[in-house]
Amino acid sequence: MDAIKGFLKLLAVVVLLVVLALGALVGWLSFTEYLPGETERLTVSQAALRMEPAVGDRLTVVTFNTGYAALDRTQDFFMDGGKTVRPESEEAVRDNMAGMLGALDSLGAQIVLLQEVDEDSSRSFHIDQKSYYRRGLGMNAAMAYNYKCEFVPFPWPPFGKVTSGVVTLTELNVTGAERISLPVPFQWPVRTANLKRCLLVERVPVKDTDKELVIINLHLEAYDDGEGRAAQTRQLLSLMEAEVNKGNYVIAGGDFNQTFPEAPQLPVVEPDGWQPMCMDALPEGFSFAYDASSPTCRSLSAPYSGDRTATQFWVIDGFILSDNLKVNHVETVDLNFRNSDHNPVLLQVTLQ
Repeated sequence: MDAIKGFLKLLAVVVLLVVLALGALVGWLSFTEYLPGETERLTVSQAALRMEPAVGDRLTVVTFNTGYAALDRTQDFFMDGGKTVRPESEEAVRDNMAGMLGALDSLGAQIVLLQEVDEDSSRSFHIDQKSYYRRGLGMNAAMAYNYKCEFVPFPWPPFGKVTSGVVTLTELNVTGAERISLPVPFQWPVRTANLKRCLLVERVPVKDTDKELVIINLHLEAYDDGEGRAAQTRQLLSLMEAEVNKGNYVIAGGDFNQTFPEAPQLPVVEPDGWQPMCMDALPEGFSFAYDASSPTCRSLSAPYSGDRTATQFWVIDGFILSDNLKVNHVETVDLNFRNSDHNPVLLQVTLQ
């Protein structure tokens, strides 16, 4: 009987310590939670080239979700039904960065929109990826954080520290950049260690006019019930409409985590897995630009074998444009998911 009492006391002490530890963790995450303002001005790291586009000029734009250089074809990911939390080595991350930099350099874009770029994260061995791409491409750069947490306590082993966001690199004369917060669908305490999505908005004067080229880099919600993505899309379109009403040119590109209306539906290989919802039709004055001839994203439920009949694919990366921009070409650059779970999408437009 005494042994049972002693065991129960010990168990009660262990449970109390666990509860206290969890309470302390939640309290610390709440105290250190990243709480950006609705709008924040960003610093643009300048480069030698600072061109101003003119009416009639052609511009090449690329959007690429880099998967923080850790989601190459050998990887799966726990949020998609896989098992992996972090890549095995720093060397693998650096190899993926080098591969993606080479691909971006070969495309010769004047505007590069990157998503899932880490600056100081445990999951990518604290490599400053933004600076790597900026130096490698020789462009100016701005970064807007959308995931910033001193310690993400899930899953196991835990993610640890994450400092990550979207990065825009250009050869153009950027006169202003800002971070605009998007609605957060998560509630406390889950919110404390989750993403805070945003838009990275840059402004470029159009030569010999009073107009601006407004460049919007985005990465919308993925793992919510769909309401968050819908609210974020509405805010994006509201911003774009306001800029078009000023007479500006607007390019919004990135990872929408949604499919495009009228795009052919790819086969559903994983019926129980994550599936993107479809965006609504756009208001007058805007158009989608995407290429559904190749997938832009693959499922991370398992490493990619190269077998396209056994892998879940989606087309969720692309652009929304104001109608004063003429689309000359749009193409999913099929890198076969060598260094990321996404393929880049290239767009060529003319300012009309």
